[in-house]
Amino acid sequence: MTRWAAQVSPENAHPEYPRPQMVRSEWLNLNGLWEYAVRPQDAERPGAYDGQILVPFPIESALSGVAKPLDDQSTLWYRRTTRIPSGWKGRHVRLQFAAVDWQCRVMVNGREAGQHRGGYERFGFDITDLLRWDREEEIVVRVTDSTEGDQPRGKQSRRPEGIFYSSCSGIWQTIWLEPVAPVCIDELRMTPDVDAKGLRLQVSVNTLAEDIQVEAVAQAGDEPVGEVSGPPNTELLLLVAKPRLWSPDAPFLYDLQVRLKQGGREVDRVSSYFGLRKISLVQDKKGFTRIALNGEPLFQIGVLDQGFWPDGIYTAPTDEALQSDIRFLKSAGFNLARKHVKIEPEQWYYWCDKLGLLVWQDMPSGNNATPAGQREFEAELLHMVKDLHNHPSIILWVLFNEGWGQYDTQRLAQRLKALDPSRLVDNASGWTDLRAGDVADVHKYPGPAAPDLEQRRAAVLGEFGGSQLIVEGHSWSATRYLGYPMMPDGPSLATMYFDLLGQVSTLQEVRGLSAAVYTQITDVETECNGLMTYDRKVAKLDPGELVRANSALHPGALSQVVVIDARLGPAAWKYTFETPGTNWFTPSYDDSKWQKGSAGFGTTGTPGALVETIWDSADIWLRREFRLGNEDLRGLKLEVHHDEDAEVYLNGVLAAKLPGFITFYERGDLLPKAIAALKPGMNTLAVHCHQTSGGQYIDVGLVIPAGSQP
Repeated sequence: MTRWAAQVSPENAHPEYPRPQMVRSEWLNLNGLWEYAVRPQDAERPGAYDGQILVPFPIESALSGVAKPLDDQSTLWYRRTTRIPSGWKGRHVRLQFAAVDWQCRVMVNGREAGQHRGGYERFGFDITDLLRWDREEEIVVRVTDSTEGDQPRGKQSRRPEGIFYSSCSGIWQTIWLEPVAPVCIDELRMTPDVDAKGLRLQVSVNTLAEDIQVEAVAQAGDEPVGEVSGPPNTELLLLVAKPRLWSPDAPFLYDLQVRLKQGGREVDRVSSYFGLRKISLVQDKKGFTRIALNGEPLFQIGVLDQGFWPDGIYTAPTDEALQSDIRFLKSAGFNLARKHVKIEPEQWYYWCDKLGLLVWQDMPSGNNATPAGQREFEAELLHMVKDLHNHPSIILWVLFNEGWGQYDTQRLAQRLKALDPSRLVDNASGWTDLRAGDVADVHKYPGPAAPDLEQRRAAVLGEFGGSQLIVEGHSWSATRYLGYPMMPDGPSLATMYFDLLGQVSTLQEVRGLSAAVYTQITDVETECNGLMTYDRKVAKLDPGELVRANSALHPGALSQVVVIDARLGPAAWKYTFETPGTNWFTPSYDDSKWQKGSAGFGTTGTPGALVETIWDSADIWLRREFRLGNEDLRGLKLEVHHDEDAEVYLNGVLAAKLPGFITFYERGDLLPKAIAALKPGMNTLAVHCHQTSGGQYIDVGLVIPAGSQP
């Protein structure tokens, strides 16, 4: 259990209004205890129920009070009664669902209200004609959920292990009732237009009558700053006086009041909010294509956020719990969360808007193996974009993750961009990039790495890191852990994180990297690679330390590359496979008969290797020259990937001895006497590497990490 579980009761199960960008003052929350029953799919409605379930927690969760899986041959039935407030008479009553996973049929007083399919989007039914008004109204919901197979489901699994987790079935977000006028506001679509200094607003209304008028007023606090009026179901431009732009550092939000009038008389009113921001691609002074917020390049450092909870699975215990993850990220110096193959309740996005956290929103993945499955995927993709369109925090849509269910990538990326031109599109995060969309996205564990440079798209690192640390008493399992590298203690994890972030800083400066997403914010079940434990009770790395590491990615705080390695571009060396003379590592040695080649040196297939020149003998000797000015060399570090034993010299002085092998680039210390041997002008870097069996590789660079000097 998380620390918020004790606050959950049938009387206060997610009492907050569930649609923060279209709020009505009158509503009735239906969260709380319902009757439930699990029956075979072909069985009729149960005459008796199995017990009570706490809505809106999925049946598999502890907080539901049931904690039982739903198999693909069974049906989950819900039942409750409620009274409609007498003051609602004369108006229409809508039964609203924020999300049900996956297929449901809804009945009111024994008659069907409607059906819905899809696990992540909100939907509702007008139940006015089904109500009795003079006594309790009965609501019954029938749910089936195969989880596995051809439906968007993200990382849910009936056999959870590794990177796949417990399934979520049934009602997992708020259910509520609200009264509306016969002519009413159905939807708001808000698109910031920074260039026009305003908001593009479309108010969808359930009529085409000509005597309907929309009036909208924007406020900054209590001060009106803009207003617009016009017909519904068409786009209006609401100009804002002296607009204040939204950003992670200054997440300013405007309040919005929208009124609907018919024949001059107000018939409906909703309140909302919006932020003004612009997301685009720009060319920086070095010619790199960068992601820009409000016209200025902004490096995004973030985390992978799966959105799972040990006690609620897909549903956070409370609103305080939901916002706690965001507050942790802000306190740790992150400005981005990649919401990974899951769509959250709208309240989560509200807190990102309010607190200032950028969001990359993944489409929940499915197999997409059949035409029917692909149609479902595209239908739910459309709902995701429509439902979340108004949140300024969301700046990028991720279409596919790591090739899972990937198909028709170019067509779907173009469609996604057409649906929402105001945001960026990532056609595939990791693995199978088909050069569509606005970003080139690679995954590298532990990494980091950067994709090849492009003029048309920005380079991003969609996942990296992943090192594990088990905290006794706070892990999901005592015996099973996913196979990421395991750190022995907190200081080792901190060292690893600082080293990775230093390398990210180098990639930002030299390879034009625009964003990096660390795996991940919390442990999830048998994955123990979170910055926090799964129960959110222990932060494995202190937020203050994370701020210090993340600050190296801010403009003006970049690492200084002294000698590039293969990750940063063509790195020219002289080399030989023949045993050289005894002074081969000194500046005066004559290497004119050595061969010339580009790093790295090794055999293809070696883990983490970027082979440009084949080396498949027992030994290799390398030399190169590099020029220094008057740099402050305090904090100079080695960037190296070696397989196997290696030794490094600077101007003939031993700088590092590296036994054994590693599987990717690491940052290491240099002996002080070797750093002291460096001088302005030309210097010599020399390397020897020895290999006995298996893969082989050597590549070396030098860097001064950001923040390493007083």
